[in-house]
Amino acid sequence: MPKSWTDKRERQFEHVKESEKDRGRSEKTAERIAGATVNKTRREKGETKKS
Repeated sequence: MPKSWTDKRERQFEHVKESEKDRGRSEKTAERIAGATVNKTRREKGETKKS
């Protein structure tokens, strides 16, 4: 996980990943979806650097 993620975002990543795996997704796909979800949330909350 990226260093810029807070503990809260790391927990969110794990939660989403486990939810996706429960739905039958592969480990790799679940991680991709979870990462995209966390990054989307960070962007919407203004937690990312703006260029």
